[in-house]
Amino acid sequence: MTSHDLVPGTRQPWLRGRAGSVPLSHRLREALIVGTPAVVVTVLGWRQRWVGDDGMVYARTAREILAGQGPVFNAGERAEASSGTLWQWLLTACSDVTAKDPSVVAVTLGVLLTGIGYVLAVAAARKAVRPLSSAPLLPVGMLVLLAVKPDWDYATSGLENGLAIGWIALTWWYLVAARDMRSRRHPHPAAATRHSPYAAACLIGLGPLVQPELVLVTAVFLVALFVLLRPRPMRAAGLLATAVVLPAAYEVFRAGYYGVLVPLPTLTEETGRPMWARGLAYVTDFTEPYRLWLPVALLAVVAVQAPRRVLRPELLAPPLAGLLLWLNVSRVGGDTMHGRMLLPGLFLLMLPLCAVPLGRLTGSAAAAVAVWSVLCALLWRPPAATGAPYPILDEQRAYAASAAGPHPVTEFSHAEQVSPLLPAELAAENGRKPVLLLQIPDGGGRFVSLPLAARFRTRLAGSYGLLGYNGIVTPLDATAVDPRGVAYPLAAHRTRAATGPAGRSAQEQALDPAWIVADWTDPGVPLPAGLDPARVSAARHALSCGRLAELQSSVRAPLTPGRFWRNLTGAWSRTGFRFPADPLRAERALCRG
Repeated sequence: MTSHDLVPGTRQPWLRGRAGSVPLSHRLREALIVGTPAVVVTVLGWRQRWVGDDGMVYARTAREILAGQGPVFNAGERAEASSGTLWQWLLTACSDVTAKDPSVVAVTLGVLLTGIGYVLAVAAARKAVRPLSSAPLLPVGMLVLLAVKPDWDYATSGLENGLAIGWIALTWWYLVAARDMRSRRHPHPAAATRHSPYAAACLIGLGPLVQPELVLVTAVFLVALFVLLRPRPMRAAGLLATAVVLPAAYEVFRAGYYGVLVPLPTLTEETGRPMWARGLAYVTDFTEPYRLWLPVALLAVVAVQAPRRVLRPELLAPPLAGLLLWLNVSRVGGDTMHGRMLLPGLFLLMLPLCAVPLGRLTGSAAAAVAVWSVLCALLWRPPAATGAPYPILDEQRAYAASAAGPHPVTEFSHAEQVSPLLPAELAAENGRKPVLLLQIPDGGGRFVSLPLAARFRTRLAGSYGLLGYNGIVTPLDATAVDPRGVAYPLAAHRTRAATGPAGRSAQEQALDPAWIVADWTDPGVPLPAGLDPARVSAARHALSCGRLAELQSSVRAPLTPGRFWRNLTGAWSRTGFRFPADPLRAERALCRG
């Protein structure tokens, strides 16, 4: 990018005029440039549509809410299994309005929000760069985003990625518009409403409700907003209060209702403990198959050559936030889904590069990125799965290959995967006494049935390693017990190793079945082979002692005003509470004296 590519202070007069004064050719060209990436990602995302196990967790919680049980995974136990709070409530509301299966609604919403996010991203980039240059603007950053397979895969999947992309793009649009908010007077009342700094602050503040890790984006964008607006102290306090009021209000609800300060998936990830080796392996698994370092290096050279006048807060904030997200993913160890956690960061890194002024250097770089993009989209694919020590899967490919059709979205399309649990559910339907269906982790994946404790008002409690599948086959008036702890507070609060057997992350490590038997059955129940009676007895005793007994009451006792207050005031210490995973050690630690 040469110095004459960017002309500070210049604007295109036709962009400031009324719509009717804009030449039709200009409007068509702008619409084509802004809309084409959105059309491409929508088509590719719909072509890859699917819902995975984690997406089905959201679907079951939505069904529980619609059934009047509240935002829980199982009736009778207040556990927040959904980390994307806004996505959960948006999915529920749209399912209620449309009367459609939440999984189908999730796929449709995901791909639509992704497309809307791409439109806003390119439009905001052009709005930010146009005052600095009279040269044609190339959406080079979109070539990088659209070329990688996870970009297509996670436009659906049932998870909140589409909402995250839409939120990031919309907040950046408001951040770009903040440069016009400095004046206290607006030429039109509509403009004052559309460019309200308080609306921008409120929207930016929603980050942790979209995804907990997006609090980093919220922090960076709020700082950029304050730098752009330069508000006086009282106005700055008002903007800050506007940004935090909704997340803070929901945090009060979360602490009082669930008894902890974070969703259970965040708790099980043990995000306070760095796992750099696993995280860097996760980043490498994303970057290497696509040779992603090639376009990033080319675009980094273009960015470094940009004049200093381009270094505006609205242009610097997205890549800074993206780098922080990638750093955080590396610290917490990533996850098992190829590329999913890195997509928001990549999107942020590419935002300012969605409108690159055409010049000698930028034109050459754009051509090279275009060649890479075609090769990447047509030829380069990640492996179906990586081996030890850190298993990472191309989950969309795995689900599409194993389900009943190429687009596993509905419960029926996943039936073959969940068939091991179906006989037990049918047996419970046929008049048997309430049972606990427990999967024994002995390598064979066998199931045993035990009489359910009389204190539980449910006809079936099924413990199965894949929570979303368990939620499919377990009716809403039964209980899907999660040995990993994503929807089971008891499992969420036990100690975990940084990396378990077969490279399993903290979230993937299963609870000792002795705890499940002790929690869900009465004393004296005959135990099947593979379960140590001493460990079950120790777990049963530990569940009645001290802080562990209080933890159980915080999620199972009736939610009276007093219980809400005790949950709220004890949420901080309860969030940090961990007990030994070994029942014998836990009994000694919790029941001393």
